[in-house]
Amino acid sequence: MHPRRSAQEVLLCDLCETVPLQSHCELCNINLCVNCAVKHLSDSSKRHNVVPFLHRKYTPNYPKCPDHADKHCEIYCEKCGVPVCSTCALFGKHKGHDVSDILEKFSAKTESLQKDLEELETRIYPRYKEMASNVETEKAKLETKYGKLTTDADEQGEILHREITAIVNRQKSAIAEMKTKHLDALNKNTEEITQKMAELKQIMSDLKSILKSNDVSLTSTYKSRNSQFRTLPPKVRVTLPSFSPQKINKDQLNEMFGSLSPLSINTEHGDTMKSAEAVSSPPVKPLLDEPRVTATIDTGYSRLYSVSCLSEDQVWTGGNNDTMKLLNLQSKLLTSIQNKSGRIPTDIAVTRDGDLVYTDYKTKTINLIKNKQIQTVITLQGWRPRYVCCTAGNDLLVTMISDDRKQSKVVRYSGSTEKQSIQFDDQGRPLYSSDTFPKYLSENKNLDICVADCRASAVVVVNQSGKLRFRYTGHPSNTKQSFIPFGITTDSQSHILTADYNNHRIHILDQDGQFLRYIHCDLEDPLGLCVDIRDNLFVAENLTAKVKKIQYL
Repeated sequence: MHPRRSAQEVLLCDLCETVPLQSHCELCNINLCVNCAVKHLSDSSKRHNVVPFLHRKYTPNYPKCPDHADKHCEIYCEKCGVPVCSTCALFGKHKGHDVSDILEKFSAKTESLQKDLEELETRIYPRYKEMASNVETEKAKLETKYGKLTTDADEQGEILHREITAIVNRQKSAIAEMKTKHLDALNKNTEEITQKMAELKQIMSDLKSILKSNDVSLTSTYKSRNSQFRTLPPKVRVTLPSFSPQKINKDQLNEMFGSLSPLSINTEHGDTMKSAEAVSSPPVKPLLDEPRVTATIDTGYSRLYSVSCLSEDQVWTGGNNDTMKLLNLQSKLLTSIQNKSGRIPTDIAVTRDGDLVYTDYKTKTINLIKNKQIQTVITLQGWRPRYVCCTAGNDLLVTMISDDRKQSKVVRYSGSTEKQSIQFDDQGRPLYSSDTFPKYLSENKNLDICVADCRASAVVVVNQSGKLRFRYTGHPSNTKQSFIPFGITTDSQSHILTADYNNHRIHILDQDGQFLRYIHCDLEDPLGLCVDIRDNLFVAENLTAKVKKIQYL
């Protein structure tokens, strides 16, 4: 790690190394504080060009050639897999080798590092953390489970009184020994998982340092270790012993008291996690020929805009006032939260932790409700937030429009940090219409980002990198019926479901945009959509202000 980098990433002057930098000399390619910049400019032997640090031109950090001190390695030798200078490539030991532009190699390698880091942070490490939590939960239940065995033995011993005291003690001893072995096995499993987690944390920290350093040499020599961790540690499977009491026979007390089945501790090989490009498919759930409404919730709004599932029987709703309501399937109000600005929340979403996120168009804020307390996590400048969804990696995706209403985009946030902005296709054309019409969105299981652009009469789908995959503009056979998509959601089968507001139905598409079928169910003006963990669809009807729960798989 660079010695001047700290956990807070305070960038210091390259000369004094004590004061935060403010300027950058483009001639000498060094960063300067205020005092050092003055001293640097006093050197009249060179025509220094000192500019504010944020206005500096990008200068790649080329490594110096080990064989030619005055040369930098601006070429990449494909055969040897190392950066080289032009002299080495033309006349030295790399002469005749296939070479490429080092910046292209650097860019590709950086992207590979970023993917590794993202997989570690969003897929691999959380699985290890989940395994560790499951083992701790099982350990916490040991006292109860083994306590019951001990109680069973005591009850049988009380029946036989003192004549079988020795046998009871032997049984208790056997139980305690099994418990110790069980706990030892789980502790060993915990230690192995914890060790792997520590290694993963260090790798992720190193990757972040490499990515932030822009160091071509470190980036070029990085070797991915992700494959080592895709195979999870072995799982410990323990078959708990059971107690089998026998009828009492004083002549055969030792035999008849009963026996414990042996403690069985088996180590089962851990699952091998596939990379993000090769995630295993979930069990196939066929579409029902006749979807059916299983519950109807009266929200009490005069107009209903949004719905988001907290569980199979509880949903958050947002309508035409400043109050967000948590309701159960019987329409009972469980909780209500008022927007602190007094404005109507534009959209709502439930995070993976069960907290509520909502957007406020008027105040340009994205807010989090945790334990009934509202905190503003993002305040925008020049843009206004519209619709929001929470991703599998616990990021937020937000559709937004510029203050002048001439641009629209999708932005990904991790906490309050912007990670990605999606606005144009490969030809530089806008992906989304520029207006204040709704643009609900959802992340699919294959990590595609799906936006229902009602003004453009299209569902616009891009991959996780923001590259356009397809546009769905309605069923090809229905040229007479206008398609205006509003709400959108996805399920465990990577189906895309979108609300066709004017035609009072839901379109079901596959992950590649192929139409599969409609859901009708006597829907009226369907708007917001969400799907729970069992793939039940919840539809917010705008004018009736009711939420319908629909089984369609």
